[in-house]
Amino acid sequence: MNLYADRIASLRALMRSRDWDAVILTGSDPHGSEYPAERYKQIRWLTGFTGEAADLVVTADHAGLWTDTRYFIQANSQLAGTGVELHKTRVPEQVLIPQWLAAKFADNPEPVLAVDGLCMSEAFADSIIEAFADVPSDPYIVSSPDLVSILWTDRPGIPQTPVFTVDSGRPRSEKLEMLREFCRSRRCDGILLSALDEIAWTLDVRASDIEYNPLVISYLLVTEDAASWFVVKEPVEDPDTGRAFEELEADGVSLERYDALQDIISESGGMSIFVDENTLNHQLYQTMVQSGVTPVPGRTPVSSAKSVKNPFEIEGMRQAHIRDGVAMVHFLHWLEKSMQAERCVSEWDAAVRLGEFRAAAAGYQGDSFETISAFGPGAALPHYVTPRHDAPVLEPHGLYLCDSGGQYLDGTTDITRTVPLGDLTPLEREDYTLVLKGHIDLAMAVFPEGTPGCRIDALAREPLWRFRRNFGHGTGHGVGWFLGVHEGPQDIRQNLNPEPLKPGMIVSDEPGIYREGMHGVRHENLLLCVELESNEFGRWLGFEPLTLCPFDTSALDLSLLDRAELEWLDAYHQKVFETLGPLLPDDLARWLQQKCRKISNFAN
Repeated sequence: MNLYADRIASLRALMRSRDWDAVILTGSDPHGSEYPAERYKQIRWLTGFTGEAADLVVTADHAGLWTDTRYFIQANSQLAGTGVELHKTRVPEQVLIPQWLAAKFADNPEPVLAVDGLCMSEAFADSIIEAFADVPSDPYIVSSPDLVSILWTDRPGIPQTPVFTVDSGRPRSEKLEMLREFCRSRRCDGILLSALDEIAWTLDVRASDIEYNPLVISYLLVTEDAASWFVVKEPVEDPDTGRAFEELEADGVSLERYDALQDIISESGGMSIFVDENTLNHQLYQTMVQSGVTPVPGRTPVSSAKSVKNPFEIEGMRQAHIRDGVAMVHFLHWLEKSMQAERCVSEWDAAVRLGEFRAAAAGYQGDSFETISAFGPGAALPHYVTPRHDAPVLEPHGLYLCDSGGQYLDGTTDITRTVPLGDLTPLEREDYTLVLKGHIDLAMAVFPEGTPGCRIDALAREPLWRFRRNFGHGTGHGVGWFLGVHEGPQDIRQNLNPEPLKPGMIVSDEPGIYREGMHGVRHENLLLCVELESNEFGRWLGFEPLTLCPFDTSALDLSLLDRAELEWLDAYHQKVFETLGPLLPDDLARWLQQKCRKISNFAN
């Protein structure tokens, strides 16, 4: 029997022993994180699915995994033989978990739904209850924290990695005062931060508790006269951590045990505490309610404050992207020469080599996510996982896609380049060009102040739509300053997110095309939102590219690009060469100059 089918069977046996009608598990952790630590990868352990976004429901006769368009091909492959069925989200016919449960148990007067309350947000739990409002059924949600630990006997513990502080250009005392002022304005006694990036930003702390994310697994409770950081899991022996903790205590931040928060809340009856239901877990929320604490739900002010980078952070991001660009040029040059020399290079070899070039850069702290190194059919999976063993070998034809990024002490990068390795089919060349056309059209956008990303998403899609092509993922996401490679509240996608783009925000620009079994194309830069001018019609905003790396123009069908797009590409390449050329060895500078040569003169 399949290993994962066995694990699902063991979960069902546990359900029968406890009279549970269903178990609902999310792919997150107690902090609503997009990327959880190994301990919280419960869905991967149960099903074998390795995608970053998935939720799971198991009943007596059904096991279903819900994930979005980025992972459909991957899920169909990885779930084969497990007995777990794929439920598609972000498609017109989607039926989400709350609605599916309501339909499944409509005839059951009191279904018992078990959840890992630590790893499910209060907002998700609420949505399940709300979905049952229209059926004659009254569900009972049982919170069973860490329920999978009964089966997962060698489950990893909660990580505690060395903690260090950073200079973000804004004192933490000022950030703590911002939170206190926010509480005064909302007439709350305090605010509880549960999102790890918000805590890291507020306290100017970093660690490596989660791979690729410089975050500390913790909670932060701020009241008028105290700031309590629930972070300590084990005795602190690391000297850097000790110095960081001393610095924080000197700023009035007390250090508490990570697992002490529930007890503190239980003793805080009568208080009103501001919380974000999207990141606060169901278990803690229920503890508040049962203890007489009044949760005041909403979005914390940290989310918006950290999305708008200050001048110190913006300059850091520019410098980080220069060093990252140098690493990328070294990599692309190495890749081209390797293919010309007919060396045997696998997808994994290429990913490792890129990591080595990045590691040579000053301030490098690791990758910002797992490098996607994909040739041909693998590139048709937007979130392809490059195999470490028996990885496909790059061949001297077709398209190779590399999506990667670095964490640096002064910034976070995220870049995708699709590279022709030899002869291309007309369809590969056309797809390559149309995606770059969409990328450029978004990068050239001019829009009035107050415009949300959803209003300009179509700029990147329209060139593809004209040829009846599209992509299922968002066009752009926010990026943190030496924090998460994905952050909100801003984005550029079709979802109706009203958050306006503001000067100082950073977003990605990454349209794509994916043809199953054939090839994939994605071109990605990070863009800084900037003010262009103000006039009698208002304040006008646009974008400045932060990413500095050439696009391979040899793959372009120039007839598909208009004059403005060609001129943008020439100006961008001129900036790339003028910025990176002086930092490269002479032979590499000459290679880059050739890659950045003007193409507008060659267009019809």
